[in-house]
Amino acid sequence: MKMNRRDFVKATGTAAAVALVGFPHIARADAKKVVVVGGGPGGATAAKYIKRIDPAIDVTIVEPNKTYFTCYFSNEVIAGERDMKSIEVGYGDLEKLGIKMVFDSAEAIDGAAKTVKTKGGQSLSFDRCVVSPGVDFLYDKIEGYSAEAAEKLPHAWKAGPQTALLQKQIADMKDGGVVAIIAPPNPFRCPPGPYERASLIAHYLQKHKPKSKVVIIDSKGKFSKQGLFIQGWKKFYGFETDKALIEWRPDPDGKLPSVDVKAMTVTYGSMDDELKADVINVIPPQRAGKIALDSGLTDDSGWCPVDGRSFESKKVPGVHVIGDACIAGAMPKSGYAANSQAKVCAAAVVALLKGGEVGVPSFVNTCYSLIAPEWAISVAGVYKLGADGKIAEVPGSGGLTPMDASPEAHAREVQYAYSWYTNIVNDIFK
Repeated sequence: MKMNRRDFVKATGTAAAVALVGFPHIARADAKKVVVVGGGPGGATAAKYIKRIDPAIDVTIVEPNKTYFTCYFSNEVIAGERDMKSIEVGYGDLEKLGIKMVFDSAEAIDGAAKTVKTKGGQSLSFDRCVVSPGVDFLYDKIEGYSAEAAEKLPHAWKAGPQTALLQKQIADMKDGGVVAIIAPPNPFRCPPGPYERASLIAHYLQKHKPKSKVVIIDSKGKFSKQGLFIQGWKKFYGFETDKALIEWRPDPDGKLPSVDVKAMTVTYGSMDDELKADVINVIPPQRAGKIALDSGLTDDSGWCPVDGRSFESKKVPGVHVIGDACIAGAMPKSGYAANSQAKVCAAAVVALLKGGEVGVPSFVNTCYSLIAPEWAISVAGVYKLGADGKIAEVPGSGGLTPMDASPEAHAREVQYAYSWYTNIVNDIFK
């Protein structure tokens, strides 16, 4: 039987999940304690699978928010295709599994003392700690930008109030307006995300404000799924024509733009070109979440080096880092990657707590991007640990949506994307 790339990824992911759930457990009187910092895709998945692998382990998630808004599919909210409620999830089902929730911010992780201290004053002891802090922004890398400026020029790269703010600004914009998107330099969370966002905003403008346009200011000369995005932009949004709803302005020299909040302008490129805009979406350069930096988990790159077999930190023994914050070789910084890493990490944590051996890991990632309501594209991959200890893609395991895919195939990709969303939310939070 011939297996296509999507079937291969699906089968690999399913096998990995079954293997994890079937991991043997031994009930102990002296229950081991795992504290998970961060309740996003990485942290919530790790907590859930540790508890499923060995229910005797005491698992606590430290997370400041009682509800979580998924970054994936937040671009549809911005484009008016769905509401905020549709990307909101809670932690009630994880609590039913016996996972404890501490709704507070982690302020310090002490690997030597094996404690996590929270903003509210709690000190949580652990035998192993899993940290999934996501990303924070390097606001000062964009001249004129700051956390305060983000209240007028939203980043919307952490789903929630910023998502709603950007959606409202676009909805309130006059017809004939300009939406500027400043794309970040590599590496950053969700590599195709800015370009999907531009696509869906263009779709909204096409329906409601047809004299308007989206301009992407990019310090990179190329981006994820570029050929497929441009193909879609030409088909739907007149890309590279006089009536284009989307413009992409790359800077091969890699110069970061600057913004003037009062004047609502973006200055970019080697010639310091100036763009006047009505809405400016600034997605700043990124690094690992602040708690990782404060706890000594990052290196000079701003990200967290880890052992790819267990995701144990190379800086702080007994602490594991997963998701966007870690350095995971060829794997992109995505929700699905975090979910896959979390399952490997969960199995490793349980094995280490029992004094056992850590297995040989494999990982999967699939990423869907919507260009129009009836047109989606995807990339998929399977990853393994190489002889050099780095995570590498298995040759021939994945790939992109074919450039010659039919409209029907692209429409199916949309339905695959919606199914993927339902399945991954259920896998993480249910």
